Amino acid sequence: MELGISGKRALVCASSKGLGLGCAKALAEAGVSLVMNARGAEALEAAAAEIREAHGVEVATVAIDVTTAEGQAAVLEAAGDIDILVNNAGGPPPGMWHDWDREDFIKAIDANMLTPIALMKASLPGMMDRGWGRVVNITSQAVRAPIGVLGLSNSARTGLTGYVAGTARQVAGSGVTINNLLPGLHDTDRAASIDTGAAAAGGITLEEARANRCATIPAGRYGTADEFGQACAFLCSQHAGFIVGQNLLLDGGATNLTM
Repeated sequence: MELGISGKRALVCASSKGLGLGCAKALAEAGVSLVMNARGAEALEAAAAEIREAHGVEVATVAIDVTTAEGQAAVLEAAGDIDILVNNAGGPPPGMWHDWDREDFIKAIDANMLTPIALMKASLPGMMDRGWGRVVNITSQAVRAPIGVLGLSNSARTGLTGYVAGTARQVAGSGVTINNLLPGLHDTDRAASIDTGAAAAGGITLEEARANRCATIPAGRYGTADEFGQACAFLCSQHAGFIVGQNLLLDGGATNLTM
């Protein structure tokens, strides 16, 4: 499908690997020029070089922590006038309700709620003035069905979801859409790390740990970063202008909901 966004410019956060990289690749395939961000310069430059070679689009990089005020300023300065914003950041550490104090929650909210809000606040006026824009926030399936050990993530990402629900409807009349993608288990470094920990804790092999988690997914497998990226690219396309303030689950059916 022709997405109709060739020549647009996108800022994709946390895009040196995993789901962010999948989004960057899919947008580049559609002809979108990129500003890619991550904290690690080496992985970021390698990913950018791969995309340039594969798709021939312009790719700028900003190696900085986007969850800081300095990082946000640097990324926004490099990005300039963008048409597409993909917000993404790693999730806070797991634990139990009695493990977290105020500072833990502040860090989670800064990274997974206030950072995407700051980037939207900076980018939306230009999109509205130009009459077109797309924002996609990568959140989590836990927004729809909370995961007990991810209480920090549940809290911060649900707060972002509430913000988007209202804001998306305020900017839609200017041709700008804001939507959220909610990933379940995907074949990324984070999934591999969790599987490794589960294997060690359970005294089983890595393959067994992975099989146990796949058994909880009706699709019978982990998702891929590439298919996640294609879903993101569709939400950023010319065809998605009537999709406003939605939360799209990409979890292989793992979240047991009627609607």
